Amino acid sequence: MTTFRERLRALPVLPDGLEGWQVDDVAALPPDPHELFARWFEDAVARGAIAPQAMTLSTADAEGTVSARTVILKDLDDAGWWFAGHATSPKAQDLQANPRAALTFLWRETGRQVRVAGAVTSRPDVGAADFRARPDASRATGLVGHQSEELGSLAEHRAAWAAALEQVRADPELVAPTWTAWCLEPREVEFWGSGAGTGQTRMRYRRAADAGAPGAGAGSTQGGWQRALLWP
Repeated sequence: MTTFRERLRALPVLPDGLEGWQVDDVAALPPDPHELFARWFEDAVARGAIAPQAMTLSTADAEGTVSARTVILKDLDDAGWWFAGHATSPKAQDLQANPRAALTFLWRETGRQVRVAGAVTSRPDVGAADFRARPDASRATGLVGHQSEELGSLAEHRAAWAAALEQVRADPELVAPTWTAWCLEPREVEFWGSGAGTGQTRMRYRRAADAGAPGAGAGSTQGGWQRALLWP
C-alpha cells in the first residue's frame, strides 16, 4: 500500500522544459524590483497561470504568532503591493499590532516564486474604491462581515448573504463600513526561478538603506536598491 509520503514524492512539482535563468538574464535585471515583478507577472499570465494575482499573506500578532491566508493582489505601484479586507479581520488585528507582513507568489507554470516583505499601512479611502469595483457577489460577501467569527449554521450565512446581495445590487455606491486597503512597502523582494539544466536561481533586491544590515552580503546598488544573488 502506498504511503502518504510516497504519494507526495510521486507528484510532479514543476512542469518539464522550463528555461530557467541565463547569465545574460541576471546581468540585464532592472534596478527596481517592481519592474521585474511586472514582467514575471505578465509572463505568468501569458503561460496560462491559474489565478496569478493570488498571493499568500503572512502576518504575526504582538506575541509573534504567525498566520497565513491567500488574498488577491489589488494593485502594484511605486508605493508597493496592495491588498484589501475588513479592518476588523484577524489579519487587520495582526497588522495593527505588528504592521509588517510578507507576500508569497508561486507561479508553477513558469517555475517562479516571488517573496515580498516590508511595512504595511492602511488606506480606507483606497479600500472604498476597491469595494465599489468588486463584483456584486464579492461585495455581498464583504457586506455580510463577521469574518472569522463562529457561525451557527450555513442557513444563517446564506440568508445574510442573500440579503446583502439585494442591498449591493440596489446601491452600487454602498461600501462595507469596515472595508480598507493596505499597502505593503517592500523592504526586500526575492525572485526565485528553476529551469532544466540551470537548477535554481535566487536574486534578492534589498532597500539600499538596509544593505548594511547583518547578512546583507555584497551586491550591486542601483536606484535605491541593492541586488545580490543568493545560494539556492
